[in-house]
Amino acid sequence: MFSVKYVPPIESSIRGGDPDDRKQPFGPLDGANSLNVGSCYEAVGFDPYALTIYEPLKGCHACTAACKVENGVPNGNFRIWVEEGEKEIVPNQMASLKLPRQCNQFRKAPCERVCPVGATYYSEDGVVLIDSKRCIGCSFCVAACPYDARFINPKTHSAEKCTFCYHRLEVGLLPACVSTCVGNARIFGDLNDPTSEVSKVLSEFSTDVLKPEMGTGPHVYYIGLDNTLSVTDYNKLSKKKG
Repeated sequence: MFSVKYVPPIESSIRGGDPDDRKQPFGPLDGANSLNVGSCYEAVGFDPYALTIYEPLKGCHACTAACKVENGVPNGNFRIWVEEGEKEIVPNQMASLKLPRQCNQFRKAPCERVCPVGATYYSEDGVVLIDSKRCIGCSFCVAACPYDARFINPKTHSAEKCTFCYHRLEVGLLPACVSTCVGNARIFGDLNDPTSEVSKVLSEFSTDVLKPEMGTGPHVYYIGLDNTLSVTDYNKLSKKKG
């Protein structure tokens, strides 16, 4: 038996609060090239957090609901969600497929590289974040994301995505999706800590990542992932987003 403790949404330097208190990892706004110098993962120099997801899922969508509440995600948009599809296992017999989707927190994030104003950046511990104050809503990052994991918030007109609930990490809490997963399918932790649960899981189990051919170094790992779910065109398997 296990219990799930719900922690109410909290304010952070990334979401809400005084915009002047938000993290400003770059210098003055004096050109895109100078903004991006030293902001890439290689300059950060160490592995960030990692999330491991066990397959198959129960398909309860508690993670999606928790994320929307925690981060105030507008209706019709998602930071994390579950794609559902079907696969023919024997003639005329279909099996349900469920694929959790979100920003995969790359080592080499295409979104960070294309941002013309440096609004997408790496935190000091390697998490890909968005400075909504700096974002101009150009959608370059949305187009560059290999997982369709970004959107432009219709209210703030800035880009959004999963940040591993970084505002919660800053105060020692797990991401909302992890803390509310009723099946304990999501394991999260620090890759730098060999005693962390996620490090132990990754050393014990065989894992897969989505779109490995892109060489971006995702930090979302899947255990027991059906190869059908790792296809490049997710629309081929998608039935609904929940």
